[in-house]
Amino acid sequence: MQNEKMNQTSLVIIGAGPGGYTAALLAARAGIKVTLIDQKVNPGGVCLFSGCIPSKTLLHMTRLIQEAKKAQSCGISFNQPRLDIKKIRQTKNDIIAKLTQGLGFLCKKSNIDFIQGKAAFKNSHQIEIQSMDGSSLSLSFKKAIIATGSEPIDLPFAPNSPHILNSLKAINLNNIPESMLVIGGGYIGLELGSVYAGFGSQVTIVEMQPRLLVNADRDLVRILERSLKKSLHQIKTQTKVVNLQKQDNGIQVTIADKRGKQEQHFYEKVLISIGRRPNIQTIRMEQTPIKPCLNGFIPVNETYQTIESHIYAIGDVIGPPILAHKASYEARQVVHHLLGQQGDTRKPCIPGVVFTDPEIAWCGLTEQDAQQQNIDIKISRFPWAASGRAITLHRPDGLTKIIADPASDKILGLGIVGYDAGELIGQGVLAIQMGATVKDVMNAVQQHPTLSETILEAAEHYYGVSPHIFPK
Repeated sequence: MQNEKMNQTSLVIIGAGPGGYTAALLAARAGIKVTLIDQKVNPGGVCLFSGCIPSKTLLHMTRLIQEAKKAQSCGISFNQPRLDIKKIRQTKNDIIAKLTQGLGFLCKKSNIDFIQGKAAFKNSHQIEIQSMDGSSLSLSFKKAIIATGSEPIDLPFAPNSPHILNSLKAINLNNIPESMLVIGGGYIGLELGSVYAGFGSQVTIVEMQPRLLVNADRDLVRILERSLKKSLHQIKTQTKVVNLQKQDNGIQVTIADKRGKQEQHFYEKVLISIGRRPNIQTIRMEQTPIKPCLNGFIPVNETYQTIESHIYAIGDVIGPPILAHKASYEARQVVHHLLGQQGDTRKPCIPGVVFTDPEIAWCGLTEQDAQQQNIDIKISRFPWAASGRAITLHRPDGLTKIIADPASDKILGLGIVGYDAGELIGQGVLAIQMGATVKDVMNAVQQHPTLSETILEAAEHYYGVSPHIFPK
């Protein structure tokens, strides 16, 4: 028999991902009584348990394999790598445990009431929590934050089969199949496809759009595609999957090209990575006046308040980009508002990073954005083939691209493709957020020899004064 309790809190947060736990920790340290609810045993959300952290752990391992292979051209040879999948999986799980347990400790030290369970609204001022231990709790609150994240979208015609994976299942790395089809050429599909290809699978990518990473800058994607064509078995764009038929040892897949011509292929595993949807199905928002948009996202105002001003929503549930750092930023802004403080009134410059090989990173305006919005821009590109540091790393396969307003030279966007591009993009975020000009970037001294010099040289090339490439 369930043991029903009654309680109250100043702030309840539903969902303990990067948005939820960030808001909880900051609010609690400011003196607010916080209750944080999540189905996992510790805070972390999809990002830590089955998304960002485990995928980057596995991508790091495949990078080690690739760098060992590339070392042969430098005169350093290694034996053929042997994979211990059980050890690889355990390493990944140990990292997840270390980080999530650390967050659990921080919540405890911050006097946050963390409840492992499922929360659903009873009305606009009360929720019901079904704890994992079987007990139930009715909790009244003064303020609430919905931070329940998102979940993978399934193909409606996909059969129930252990050979069909989504991103949550693929990250478990139960085995390395001989062949794998990845449906979807977005960042999740490319990253997980790269993981399995790095561990030895023959990976094919199928994408409905004319190219991979349709929202990323074409100049950057073009360089990535050249690399992926070497590491992957096949890339099929303007192609869609029309049928999946389960077999005892895999999946028979029917695909159709842009002219409708169909063909069949067999794959041991199929990874469905066609996007994500807001995870709001179980929180019973219909018990409140809050209504999701037609696309399922929760509408909010500039301070992340819903139509019920005491209920906020942040992260994936309010719409793209579906990124952990966006949720963390929004959490900080909500806590400022809760405390009566002025948050950042500027539009945030949110970077995107795809952790493939090479990495792609961008922030601000892309060239395609400018074309669609009829914005006049000036572009400067610096190829990494002219970078001393890129050459020493045997990684000349990169490009740094600056997009600026030709009237003011104010930087509107920065795009980078290349080794560790995700570590470099922060310079562009800061430049755009601070309203820097190309001349500001050009006059900022970068240490030598580094890949960050490519940002300086792209700025110099904007004015035609880069010493390492001829002016236009």
